[in-house]
Amino acid sequence: MGFPNEKELKNIRSRLARAEPSRTLPENASKADQLKYKLCEKFVRYLMKTKISQAQLARQLNIDPSRVNEIVKYRIDLYTVDKLMDLAEKLDLDFQVDVA
Repeated sequence: MGFPNEKELKNIRSRLARAEPSRTLPENASKADQLKYKLCEKFVRYLMKTKISQAQLARQLNIDPSRVNEIVKYRIDLYTVDKLMDLAEKLDLDFQVDVA
Protein backbone atom coordinates (compact mmCIF):
# COMPACT_ATOMS: atom_id res chain seq x y z
CA MET A 1 0.00 0.00 0.00
CA GLY A 2 1.55 3.25 -1.13
CA PHE A 3 1.01 6.86 -0.25
CA PRO A 4 -2.34 8.24 -1.53
CA ASN A 5 -2.20 10.21 -4.75
CA GLU A 6 -3.08 13.90 -4.88
CA LYS A 7 -6.72 13.28 -5.86
CA GLU A 8 -7.23 10.94 -2.88
CA LEU A 9 -5.53 13.41 -0.54
CA LYS A 10 -7.79 16.21 -1.78
CA ASN A 11 -10.86 14.04 -1.11
CA ILE A 12 -9.62 13.17 2.39
CA ARG A 13 -8.89 16.83 3.20
CA SER A 14 -12.35 17.82 1.99
CA ARG A 15 -14.07 15.24 4.21
CA LEU A 16 -11.98 16.22 7.23
CA ALA A 17 -12.78 19.91 6.72
CA ARG A 18 -16.51 19.13 6.99
CA ALA A 19 -16.21 16.73 9.95
CA GLU A 20 -17.21 17.80 13.42
CA PRO A 21 -14.23 17.52 15.77
CA SER A 22 -14.29 15.67 19.07
CA ARG A 23 -14.85 17.82 22.11
CA THR A 24 -12.29 18.35 24.83
CA LEU A 25 -12.95 18.62 28.53
CA PRO A 26 -12.44 22.07 30.07
CA GLU A 27 -10.07 22.35 33.02
CA ASN A 28 -12.89 23.42 35.35
CA ALA A 29 -15.22 20.55 34.38
CA SER A 30 -17.53 19.20 37.05
CA LYS A 31 -17.04 15.70 38.47
CA ALA A 32 -20.13 14.55 36.55
CA ASP A 33 -18.73 15.89 33.27
CA GLN A 34 -15.37 14.24 33.98
CA LEU A 35 -17.14 10.93 34.52
CA LYS A 36 -19.21 11.33 31.33
CA TYR A 37 -16.06 12.13 29.38
CA LYS A 38 -14.32 9.01 30.71
CA LEU A 39 -17.34 6.89 29.82
CA CYS A 40 -17.33 8.28 26.26
CA GLU A 41 -13.66 7.39 26.08
CA LYS A 42 -14.57 3.78 26.93
CA PHE A 43 -16.84 3.64 23.88
CA VAL A 44 -14.09 5.01 21.64
CA ARG A 45 -11.66 2.39 22.98
CA TYR A 46 -14.28 -0.32 22.46
CA LEU A 47 -14.70 0.69 18.82
CA MET A 48 -10.95 0.66 18.28
CA LYS A 49 -10.49 -2.69 20.04
CA THR A 50 -13.35 -4.50 18.29
CA LYS A 51 -12.80 -2.77 14.93
CA ILE A 52 -16.55 -2.42 14.38
CA SER A 53 -18.31 0.55 12.85
CA GLN A 54 -20.41 3.06 14.72
CA ALA A 55 -23.46 1.65 12.91
CA GLN A 56 -22.67 -1.84 14.19
CA LEU A 57 -22.26 -0.50 17.71
CA ALA A 58 -25.58 1.32 17.42
CA ARG A 59 -27.25 -1.98 16.50
CA GLN A 60 -25.63 -3.69 19.50
CA LEU A 61 -26.92 -0.94 21.80
CA ASN A 62 -30.27 -0.67 20.03
CA ILE A 63 -29.89 3.09 19.55
CA ASP A 64 -29.74 5.40 16.55
CA PRO A 65 -26.30 5.61 14.90
CA SER A 66 -26.32 9.39 15.34
CA ARG A 67 -26.39 8.84 19.11
CA VAL A 68 -23.24 6.70 18.91
CA ASN A 69 -21.59 9.45 16.89
CA GLU A 70 -22.46 11.96 19.62
CA ILE A 71 -20.87 9.70 22.21
CA VAL A 72 -17.63 9.16 20.32
CA LYS A 73 -17.44 12.91 19.66
CA TYR A 74 -17.64 13.45 23.45
CA ARG A 75 -20.91 15.40 23.30
CA ILE A 76 -21.30 14.99 27.07
CA ASP A 77 -23.77 17.85 27.23
CA LEU A 78 -26.33 15.59 25.51
CA TYR A 79 -26.12 12.72 28.01
CA THR A 80 -26.61 12.00 31.66
CA VAL A 81 -24.21 9.85 33.64
CA ASP A 82 -27.01 7.31 34.08
CA LYS A 83 -27.60 6.95 30.34
CA LEU A 84 -23.92 6.51 29.52
CA MET A 85 -23.53 3.98 32.34
CA ASP A 86 -26.55 2.02 31.10
CA LEU A 87 -25.10 1.87 27.59
CA ALA A 88 -21.66 0.90 28.90
CA GLU A 89 -23.18 -1.89 30.96
CA LYS A 90 -24.90 -3.29 27.85
CA LEU A 91 -21.43 -3.81 26.37
CA ASP A 92 -19.99 -5.02 29.66
CA LEU A 93 -17.40 -2.25 29.50
CA ASP A 94 -14.99 -2.22 32.40
CA PHE A 95 -15.41 0.96 34.40
CA GLN A 96 -15.37 1.95 38.04
CA VAL A 97 -17.03 4.89 39.71
CA ASP A 98 -15.29 6.22 42.81
CA VAL A 99 -17.22 8.42 45.18
CA ALA A 100 -15.16 10.70 47.39
